[in-house]
Amino acid sequence: MQVTFGELKAFLEDHFPQGTAYGTLQELGDGWAEMKLEVDDGHLRPGGTVSGPVMMGLADVAMYAALLGKIGLVPLAVTTNFNINFMRKPAAHAAVWARATLLKVGRTMAVGEVSIYSTGMEEPVAHATMTYSIPPEKHRP
Repeated sequence: MQVTFGELKAFLEDHFPQGTAYGTLQELGDGWAEMKLEVDDGHLRPGGTVSGPVMMGLADVAMYAALLGKIGLVPLAVTTNFNINFMRKPAAHAAVWARATLLKVGRTMAVGEVSIYSTGMEEPVAHATMTYSIPPEKHRP
């Protein structure tokens, strides 16, 4: 692991404060991260469920955290592909949390998956796979 929990949390707060709209970092390990989002009325869609874009944002920020935890604070690592399957209706006012796991990290690309859960439910409510582009060393801070 290249970055500690505290270093990554501070980086996200300083350089990606809008990311907190999609959740807060809860745990970080070598190749994985967990984030949690406290759901409120602004996260719901008609019909009383957490909206898809909210869960997509949570998944994407969780994968970004897992990747930066592994490769270091590389701000220009960006999503190049994102696929999500919504499998169950999350509870309307229960927190949702995501566990991102890196499957492969190369020099220029990383692939991972994210499972999203609704508090109180055992089975995931959504599953995403993502590919991230990692900038070459010469373009890193």
